[in-house]
Amino acid sequence: AVTKSGTLYFPIWMASAVGVLEKEGFDVVFTDAPARGVELDRVLEMARERQPRLIVMDTSTPSVDNDAGVAEQIKAVAPKAYIVFVGTHVSALAEETLKMAPAVDAIARREYDYTIRDLARVLAGGGAAPDAAKLRSVAGLSFRDGRAVIHNPDRPYIEDLDELPWVSKVYKKHLEIGDYFNQNALYPMVTMVTSRGCPFRCSFCVYPQVLSGRRYRLRSIASVVDEMEYIAKEFPGIRSIFFEDDTLTANKKRCLELADAIKQRGLKIPWQANSRIEIDYETLCRIKEAGCRELCVGFESGSQKTLETMRKGTKMERMFAFMKDARKAGVLVHGCYMVGFPGETREDIEQTIQLSLQLNPDTAQFYPVMVYPGTEAYDEYKTRGWLTAPSYKDWLTPEGLHNCVVRNEHFTSAELVRFCDEARRRFYLRPRYCFYKVGQVMRHPGELIRTAKAAGVFFKYLIQGSKV
Repeated sequence: AVTKSGTLYFPIWMASAVGVLEKEGFDVVFTDAPARGVELDRVLEMARERQPRLIVMDTSTPSVDNDAGVAEQIKAVAPKAYIVFVGTHVSALAEETLKMAPAVDAIARREYDYTIRDLARVLAGGGAAPDAAKLRSVAGLSFRDGRAVIHNPDRPYIEDLDELPWVSKVYKKHLEIGDYFNQNALYPMVTMVTSRGCPFRCSFCVYPQVLSGRRYRLRSIASVVDEMEYIAKEFPGIRSIFFEDDTLTANKKRCLELADAIKQRGLKIPWQANSRIEIDYETLCRIKEAGCRELCVGFESGSQKTLETMRKGTKMERMFAFMKDARKAGVLVHGCYMVGFPGETREDIEQTIQLSLQLNPDTAQFYPVMVYPGTEAYDEYKTRGWLTAPSYKDWLTPEGLHNCVVRNEHFTSAELVRFCDEARRRFYLRPRYCFYKVGQVMRHPGELIRTAKAAGVFFKYLIQGSKV
């Protein structure tokens, strides 16, 4: 999907799997076709020339039908290739995917780093067709055995994250960092993680429920800072690092240790991270001193009732205390807001818009809730008959934007989209905000590139709104 801020994420999960394969000695070609603007003809040419034994394709709910078609075309030019899909959608719906995508041979569910490695070992063992008995030994794999679909037991989550190769080394070898953009980070930037999993219970959040789990697993501080040092050295011109952990600040003690280690190494590179509002003033000050420039925070709703419905586990009053502390510490905040939850009324949505204006973070995003397969929210909306997309293709608009695929008992999908468009206009087109942004760029010229790059894509949506 094309985002309204122009954001394009690093393929961090795929990069980790590539690193594991290369550590094992496999010859890997890693292509991010959308980021590079590589057309399908070129992808097919690559498959025809190399005749790979294993092809791993990342997919998603909006793209799965298209990706299944691409897999068919690849299989036509590389018939001996064993094609595997990975990602949140297929982890949640492995059997459905294999039944609707005949060219796809298997699904690597949940964390797939070692599943792909073990599968590659099996395929490297020889034979035109993989041995079904050996495939049954690959934990986390769902595969086709004749007309039957076999689901091997889940693979345990990876405990020692320090064993995984650094994704930044994979980026350097295979990708162009200038292809990726996040409106909250100084451009160009590199994305990495310090942990996997999230201990919180938000009903809509897909990665903890489907891919990485709800148990918080941590890399060592030394490993994290070593990778930061590598990034600063090996990527000339890099201006920031984005920590893509679900919640970097979930553990205060560890967060403070990370901040202290960054300072002790003398690293001066700015960084951004995802956070919750429970982080206190002391921690905000310490991470600011260690280079934290901005935190991305899910405020989500201005209605306490709605917050409880989504099991966010936060209180309204804490939001204001957090923003006060963040401003005092000098940490920018990107606020996230959603609409369309069960029971949410026009009054609740207005409270959310008012909350965004009162909190007044540096930037804000407003979206109808996205309920992905495998989440508690998806199950609830499906049970209530509130999913409005007839097929997965309909998760995208004709323009390639995220489509609203839900309604609730009060509003249609189109009305939820209009509420978000209204919220963006009221937030971003305020004279106060416009003057603030001009002043920010004048005081900090380094903000100009990321502001202009985001605005170039975003401005048309502020003025004309969106189509469903």
